[in-house]
Amino acid sequence: MKSHVMLSDRELKRYDRQIKISNVGEEGQKKLKLAKVLVAGAGGLGSVASIYLAAAGIGHIVIVDKDKVDITNLNRQVVHWEEDIGKFKALSAAEKLRKLNSDVEIEGIVEEIREDNVDELLNGVNVVVDALDNYETRLLLNRAVVNKGIAMVHGAVHGFEGQVMTIIPGKTACLNCLYRGVKPRGFVPTIGIAPAVIGALEVTEVIKYLLGIGELLLNRMLIFDGEQMRFYEVQVQKDPMCPTCSRK
Repeated sequence: MKSHVMLSDRELKRYDRQIKISNVGEEGQKKLKLAKVLVAGAGGLGSVASIYLAAAGIGHIVIVDKDKVDITNLNRQVVHWEEDIGKFKALSAAEKLRKLNSDVEIEGIVEEIREDNVDELLNGVNVVVDALDNYETRLLLNRAVVNKGIAMVHGAVHGFEGQVMTIIPGKTACLNCLYRGVKPRGFVPTIGIAPAVIGALEVTEVIKYLLGIGELLLNRMLIFDGEQMRFYEVQVQKDPMCPTCSRK
């Protein structure tokens, strides 16, 4: 990232409460302003993640989603409203985020993430938020971030449950190490609180990564069980034979 940036008087006031955090400060806020984060998916996870990224002052947020808003989305995809039914999710989300924080650059891209466009989508990106619900696209994005050396925060939900982990190419296990060819469930029943919790945790990891603070979820997955109101942690081993990251 660039080394020089200024915070306006308005930004200093807007972010005052987080600037007061000892390991954030003005220099940390400048790092957030300089960052470019790609949110892959503008559904339940992407809604929450993009809102809190914008609120935190991430300087450039790219939202990629090919789908349109449907009424069945509205129990969990809180960046979209009834008036947005029929609109492209990426554009609906971008519209709200610009109103939330006019000091950040918001880019809504109506595209499917594919082999022929993923590298271009990742140009200049510092970290990716995996907010997808499609196994094949997740693995495609995983391969791309590993190849380009870009950190990615993975999140997924089912019912009252969710999971989150952070991937740093060359250092941690990747999604292919996690799944090892076992395809997870596809479109799943979900209550709105699950992506709310997991999306917020994904943003926590993004902010910590960009600021270089705290302990990230590296080679470990945090699992949220909303019914029992418990968090669990499981270790994720890097597969030495992984075709995606074994040589990274």
